[in-house]
Amino acid sequence: MKKWVRNLTVVGMVALSATVLAACGKSGKSADNEKTTVSMYMPGDKPKNYTAIINKANKEIHKTYKDINLKMTFIGWGDYEQKYNVMVTSGDDYDLAFAQNYPSNAAKGAYADLTDLLKKDAKKAYNSVDPAYWKGLTVNNKIYGFPVNANIYAQNVLTFNQSFIDKYNINIDDVNSYESMEPALEQLHKEKPGVAAFAIGQGYKASPAHMDFPLGNGLPFAIDAKGEDKKVVNVYDTAEMKGILNTLHGFYKKGYIPQDAATSSTQYNLQDNTWFVRQETQGPYDYGDTALINNAGGKKMISKPITEPLKSSTQAQVAVWTVSKTSKHKEAAVKVLNLLNTDKTLLNNITWGLEGQQWNFTDRAKGKIKLTDKYKPNYFIGAWMMGNNNNLYTQNSVTDAMIDKRKADIKDAKQSVALGFNPDTTKVKTEVTNLSNVMSKYLDILNTGTADPEPTIAKMDKELKTAGYDKVQKELQSQYDAFLAKQ
Repeated sequence: MKKWVRNLTVVGMVALSATVLAACGKSGKSADNEKTTVSMYMPGDKPKNYTAIINKANKEIHKTYKDINLKMTFIGWGDYEQKYNVMVTSGDDYDLAFAQNYPSNAAKGAYADLTDLLKKDAKKAYNSVDPAYWKGLTVNNKIYGFPVNANIYAQNVLTFNQSFIDKYNINIDDVNSYESMEPALEQLHKEKPGVAAFAIGQGYKASPAHMDFPLGNGLPFAIDAKGEDKKVVNVYDTAEMKGILNTLHGFYKKGYIPQDAATSSTQYNLQDNTWFVRQETQGPYDYGDTALINNAGGKKMISKPITEPLKSSTQAQVAVWTVSKTSKHKEAAVKVLNLLNTDKTLLNNITWGLEGQQWNFTDRAKGKIKLTDKYKPNYFIGAWMMGNNNNLYTQNSVTDAMIDKRKADIKDAKQSVALGFNPDTTKVKTEVTNLSNVMSKYLDILNTGTADPEPTIAKMDKELKTAGYDKVQKELQSQYDAFLAKQ
C-alpha cells in the first residue's frame, strides 16, 4: 500500500478545492429520485466497470436503506494525499473519505465524532471488528473512523517480480532487509537497466523493523513497539533508520531506484514488468502472496518480510473511513459503512468485481468462487480498503486449513506495547503543524534515497528544533509515560 504526498501553497489549496473537489459540496438529494447521495472519496483509479459496480451496489443498499445512494469518487494514488489534505483543511462537506494521517487529523477535529453513531446506526458492523482496532482508533476517548477489519497485524515485505527471477536466475533466498537485497538489484539492473529495480516514488516511507508512529509516519516521532525502549524518539536519528537510509541512498546512486523517485507519481502496476522489487504490506487475510497474485490477475510474485508482525495502532490505522465534520449526511454515511461491513453481496460485488462477469460461485453456501477470464486489474476495488475481510468470498486455492490458520494467527498475534496510544495534541497543535511543514520538505528526498542522509538529517533536525520539536516530544513523552503506567 502506498501513500503519496504533495504540498500546496494556501492559494493553490483553495483553488484546487474549488475546482477538482467541487463535487464535495454537491452531495445531497438526487434530482431524479430524491434519495440521499452519500459521497465516498478514495485513492486509486476508477474501475472500468464502475457504472455497473455502483449500480449493483446501490441496488443492494436499497434492500436495507431505500433512500440512500452511494457515489464513489476516485483520485489517483499520486495525488490523493494532497487533495485529501485540501478537503480536510478547507472544510469541504464530503461524506466519507479514506483517511490519511488519521491520529493527527482526528486530534485536530477534522472528522465527525462517530462514537455514538456507530453504536446506533452500525452496531452489527461495530461488533464484528477486532477490538484492537478500536484501541488503535480511539483519540481523546472518542472514535472518529471506521476501520477495515482485515490485517490487524501485518508486516512490510519486499515483493519480487518472479518473471525476472526465473528469467535471470536471481537468488533471493537470503533477503530479509533492504541491505540484503542489493545483490539481486545489482543483477537485475545489469540485465534490465530500463526496469525500476526498486520501484518506489513520491510518498514512499522506509520501514524500521518494529516502530510505531503515534502521530503517523509523516512526522518523525516514533516508539519501540516491542517496549525495549520506552522513549519517544525521532526515528530519523536512530541508528537503524540512518542505516536504512544510507542503504537506499547507495541504491539511488547506483541507479537501482528511479532517479525522479522523490517527485514522481509513476504507478508501477502489479501486472506489468516495469518493476523488479516493490514494498507491500501483508497480513493474515492475504494468505501469503495469494491476494497480491489475485490483484495482478495471476502474475507470480514472491515476498520476503522485513518487519515483525504486531497488532499496533499503526496497523489499525492503515485503512480507515472517516466522516467529515461538515457532512450533511452523517447518519446515512454511517449506515453505508454498516452495510459495507455486514452485507456480503454488497462487499464482494465491489472487491471481486461482478458476479457473472468477473467471478461465479462454485459453492454458494461456503462462499467459494472461481474467477473468470474477465477478472483483471481495473475491474474491482481492493478488499483491503473496502470492508470487513471476514465477509469476503474465497477461491478454492484458499483452503479451510488456511482459513483456520488465519483465525488462529490473529487470535495469537502479539500486540505492540503502544497499541491504543493516540496522544492528545491540543496543547501543541501549532507546533505539530509547523513540524509537518518542515517534514514535507524532507520526507520524499530522504525516504527515496535521493538525498545524502547525514547532512540532510542534520539540516532537518535543526529546522525541526526551531519548529517546536522539543516541546512536542516532551508532551508526547509525558502522555506515553502515563499511558504505560496504566497498562
